[in-house]
Amino acid sequence: MAATALLVLSGCKEKKQSQDIIAPKYEAKAPQAPIRMENKVTTRDVKWLGKDYKVEISRVADDSLAMVQDDMGQKFVDNRYTVRIIRADGSVFFNKQFTKASFSSYIDSDFQKTGILDALTFDEVDGNELEFAVSVSHPQTDEYFPLELSVTNFGDISIKRDSDLDTSGTEEED
Repeated sequence: MAATALLVLSGCKEKKQSQDIIAPKYEAKAPQAPIRMENKVTTRDVKWLGKDYKVEISRVADDSLAMVQDDMGQKFVDNRYTVRIIRADGSVFFNKQFTKASFSSYIDSDFQKTGILDALTFDEVDGNELEFAVSVSHPQTDEYFPLELSVTNFGDISIKRDSDLDTSGTEEED
């Protein structure tokens, strides 16, 4: 009986815990196939100079454009945007395609090389101009180059760096 008790007590001994921390080794993932944004079409009805228009913006991930690559070697397909401004009778007033190259003289060399045309959205009517917000970004980051594209009622285009960013998330009335 004493031998059995000795075996039971020795089996219940607490094992000494190691102070070593074992963590899985981090292995960098190999780049996936080129990442592309989803093709998308947005439309918005606007009142411009007293008349009704429809602004249509389409985005296509375009394999014919040069791909960009991030620091990890991941490739990204750049985008082509088409802006159409359509009159109430259905006739097209404005129809133009934009790529990152359309904005190359307004962005720095880093964004020209490693950025994609990430966004082109209708912003507002400002007098005789329709204004659009444009961004060229480093893919999948918060780093972007903000631009403003304007189309006049004569179909003329102007582009400038957007220094009037709304960072509050709310619009203020003038």
